[in-house]
Amino acid sequence: MHIHILGICGTFMGGVAALAREAGHKVTGCDAGVYPPMSDQLRALGIDLIEGFGADQLALKPDVFVIGNVVSRVHNADGTPKFPLMEAILDAGLPYISGPQWLAENVLQGRHVLAVAGTHGKTTTTSMLAWILECAGFKPGFLVGGVPLNFGVSARLGEKYFVIEADEYDTAFFDKRSKFVHYRPRTAVLNNLEFDHADIFDSLAAIERQFHHLVRTVPASGRVVYNGAEASLQRVLDTGCWSERVSFGGSSDVATHWMAEGSPDDFKVLLNKEQLGQVSWRLQGVHNQYNALAAIAAAQHIGVAPSVAATALDSFENVKRRMEVRGTAAGVTVYDDFAHHPSAIATTLDGLKQQLAKSANIGRILAVLEPRSNTMKLGTMKAQLADSLKDADLVFCHSGGLGWDPRVPLAVMGKRAQVADSIEELLSQIMQAVQPGDTIVCMSNGGFAGIHGQLLAALQAKQN
Repeated sequence: MHIHILGICGTFMGGVAALAREAGHKVTGCDAGVYPPMSDQLRALGIDLIEGFGADQLALKPDVFVIGNVVSRVHNADGTPKFPLMEAILDAGLPYISGPQWLAENVLQGRHVLAVAGTHGKTTTTSMLAWILECAGFKPGFLVGGVPLNFGVSARLGEKYFVIEADEYDTAFFDKRSKFVHYRPRTAVLNNLEFDHADIFDSLAAIERQFHHLVRTVPASGRVVYNGAEASLQRVLDTGCWSERVSFGGSSDVATHWMAEGSPDDFKVLLNKEQLGQVSWRLQGVHNQYNALAAIAAAQHIGVAPSVAATALDSFENVKRRMEVRGTAAGVTVYDDFAHHPSAIATTLDGLKQQLAKSANIGRILAVLEPRSNTMKLGTMKAQLADSLKDADLVFCHSGGLGWDPRVPLAVMGKRAQVADSIEELLSQIMQAVQPGDTIVCMSNGGFAGIHGQLLAALQAKQN
């Protein structure tokens, strides 16, 4: 089969492309501004990439067009379609399908699917679970919205079991259901649930409804692993659940309940207060303890002993762009992190603060933020921004592309916060303030104009 993927450089669609190629299909694709790291990964697999969404791509004559959710029926200011290829496909009556549906029908069908959903931690927990199954000898397939450092790739076919990051974002312009509704998991992890994606959801209740659609697809012999501390998830399950429920975190009165005892980097794994394993790793933050418990509970459902799972996590190396050290220069360490929602920003900074305190590092934390997610661009979470940054000693925010001025919500931070309208101005602000011993953490769900490398180069030049 020849498939042509529209929007191929997104992490999900790039993963679909890699799986299709591994399965023996001919794969081509297109995107606007074909960009790394996915473009590099795809070209290494021998996948031809085309710049733009020109209608001339109909000449490729694939068996089916696979449509990413970046594609829409939007028109430019001059009245021309933004995605002429999609218009041509519709006009010609050619076959097309969404990425999640193609994946469900051609990869997931007949497998035991373990799906990891949640507002935060999906990528990390999915990677943990895949690594646990790998260490246990299960040879899992997986599709992750990032690059797990233990594997070096974002997707592979594997054998009987398939671990997938289950995103609540909509499927395609013609299918407004959440992507995860297509996956039909036998093991479902519900990590947490907050309001997000304000561009497609009107309220938290609307997202809870989609999560319940996911719960409805889990069979009676399946398992729903959920965060017992989340009232929103409890509301989802109270609406109806027909599968085994296993909770982690939260209150101790839940019958099947996983807990962590100890510091985030060295803790006991308890089930109903009985120790079943010990995790000692480099990761920080209570959120990663919760991620670990969720992965261990999910792996147990398919027969992985908690002690085996805990030992596997000792060698877990996290995911690219999740508190990834990009380098050190002039006595300053620069981190890259994917955090963009206020809760994720707060969690990232709290974990870093704990890590530095444990290492007796008394340097400052400089938070460099690009609020570029659709939710942040709309300003839906701007009232929470300053509080999410409270653990940073200094804050530098890029205002480019926003429909609101971050100076207003950050004003309560006084001189601790600065806002820049360009990357050049942002770099200048940081370099004027930074001192040896400081830690810089750059947070964005995009490339952030390669600011990490620019900072390291400027720091190196300053040192010389």
